[in-house]
Amino acid sequence: MRRALLSVFDKTGIAAFATELVRLDFEIVASGGTATLLADEGIPVIRLEELTGFAEMLGHRVVTLHPAVHGGILARRDVPEDVADLATHDIDAIDLVCVNLYPFEQTVGRLDVEWDEAIEKIDVGGPALLRGAAKNHAHVIPVCRAAE
Repeated sequence: MRRALLSVFDKTGIAAFATELVRLDFEIVASGGTATLLADEGIPVIRLEELTGFAEMLGHRVVTLHPAVHGGILARRDVPEDVADLATHDIDAIDLVCVNLYPFEQTVGRLDVEWDEAIEKIDVGGPALLRGAAKNHAHVIPVCRAAE
């Protein structure tokens, strides 16, 4: 079974996208609010913390930054050493990553934005996920707009 990781700030269209992925025989892994929304819609979902063994931490600053996630994304399926590393560490491959980024530009464009709010809209995990999927594009599909 193929595996998709969904972790989106803007959840527009994510339930329909996940429904179609399930129809295409993808197993869905999702973080926090995305997992909750999908579960509420009756879509089978594995919560990210079940995959990693860690809940989000540091006020949501660390969610997807974990070897069980990035190893599953970056492993080259045609490199025996990578496949062996996945097996050694009991990591499943991730075949599709759907992420959209925090609205940093929109946030800092407001006249009333507080410094701390702006800083928290600097996305770290999202770009790392998309870049990892893009780097391993031969094996992983990067998606950044579920609604389109």
